[in-house]
Amino acid sequence: MKKATEKLEQTRQLVAEGLVARRELTENEQALANLRAKVTATRQGLADADRTIAEVIAAEESEKSLQLKTTKSLTRLTILRYNSSGPWSLTNLAGVQSFFSSTFGRALPISAFGQSATHNQLGWNHRNSVDVGVHPDSAEGKALLSYLQSHRIPFLAFRGAIPGVATGPHIHIGNPSSRL
Repeated sequence: MKKATEKLEQTRQLVAEGLVARRELTENEQALANLRAKVTATRQGLADADRTIAEVIAAEESEKSLQLKTTKSLTRLTILRYNSSGPWSLTNLAGVQSFFSSTFGRALPISAFGQSATHNQLGWNHRNSVDVGVHPDSAEGKALLSYLQSHRIPFLAFRGAIPGVATGPHIHIGNPSSRL
């Protein structure tokens, strides 16, 4: 682009001196504008590629953690996953709510029931899932995780925020959400 800019300046000088036709200056100006557009598009493509690479790396790291089957002795992981062959649907939530309220004397602190605006913004299909606003390492969280495992209910437990995945600590009840 530096050479094209220099060539344009030389052509301007030659046009001012009457040695080159104005048409050549217009052509050089258009060529420089086209080159700048290509550079801008290339930079945008590189930025998009960098974002995609970062998302893939984050997804790979998440997937490594998500492949775990139980929560025993995994205190350093950010995500805990329990897969189950048991069926899950939102209609099964009543049993979980009953357990929690009878154990802790308060309602299950649901932060997202099914699809929410946050899940739409993050691009996750959360239609058959529930998020519970308890930290998985708290007494309530540990008891809830134990209950879910004993009833073969799949879950993800997040110990902290993960950009593009989780806004903070919570327990996701249901199968992992897929991308929208």
